[in-house]
Amino acid sequence: MTAVPARVRPTIAVTCGEPAGIGPEIALRAAWALRDEINCVLIGDAAFLAMVADQIDPAIALAGVSVQALRNDGLPDWPSSRLVVLDCPLAEHVVPGTLDARNGRSVLASLDMAIEGTRAGWFEAMATAPLQKSTINDAGVPFTGHTEYLAEKTATPHVVMMLAAAGETPLRVALATIHLALKDVPAAITFDSLSRTLDILDHDLRTRFGLAKPRILVAGLNPHAGEGGYLGHEEIDVMIPALQAARARGISVAGPYPADTLFQPKYLKNADCVLAMYHDQGLPVLKFASFGHGINITLGLPLIRTSVDHGTALDLAAQGVGHADYGSMVEAIRMAAQMVAESVESA
Repeated sequence: MTAVPARVRPTIAVTCGEPAGIGPEIALRAAWALRDEINCVLIGDAAFLAMVADQIDPAIALAGVSVQALRNDGLPDWPSSRLVVLDCPLAEHVVPGTLDARNGRSVLASLDMAIEGTRAGWFEAMATAPLQKSTINDAGVPFTGHTEYLAEKTATPHVVMMLAAAGETPLRVALATIHLALKDVPAAITFDSLSRTLDILDHDLRTRFGLAKPRILVAGLNPHAGEGGYLGHEEIDVMIPALQAARARGISVAGPYPADTLFQPKYLKNADCVLAMYHDQGLPVLKFASFGHGINITLGLPLIRTSVDHGTALDLAAQGVGHADYGSMVEAIRMAAQMVAESVESA
């Protein structure tokens, strides 16, 4: 992935995620590595992050600010030699690798700060380190994931999860459904839902990725895309009519194609994005191709949000700093900055 243009240092909020996982380390390492091209504002417990930073590299310099200071005066203009930390105190001491539900609400508060700051204009976009869903649920807050939470907090009725892999031919895979049990997927794929997903994909690929006429390939739900109705009727009854209607609206979309043969270079070279019907239909392919350097992007929001393509890796965190690969965090932050640049240019 190409570096962000040096003309302006965009300001990106970087949440540090689950404190007992690798999130704090990869957020610090990525922000420090990118400090000359991107102004990363870390959101997390300032004292804890200072301790982790010292373990990584004593040269990493941090400057803490409070959310109230930002509400009163906005973001201070710090030089690139220092990383700004928006302090979001944890409730309890952190033991790397060991989850503590008492910190669940603090983790969620850091996400709220990023949302507030991005919507208020303190930050131009947000990039999120992985969090542990179970910790937040154990803290008494029902939580399905970043994507659903961001949609709720921004009152966005429909969002789309898309993962992207960098490379000579970028691979992008979006999902028609997200975190659903497999038994619930067919009922969730409706004409209206699929239509909204295609509209969001087309719009955001144009306005945030600079693609004049995005080309979208759609995977069928059933084996062999239903085999003409012998292996399921969702393609005939729902998907084909929705794709025809999308084409009538000017969207370049083709399918539905059998998912087992769709992810081949001869098809992907003529596509800007593949739309899979459910989580484990499309993401295993993308993660096989790019795990550790892929990017998770939420489309349809009134703000730009990117994330890593992996989880909290508690086992690595328990071993201490130096074991986690922060490549995906670097790519997520860079992608957020590039989307900011594309949004400005297409405005």
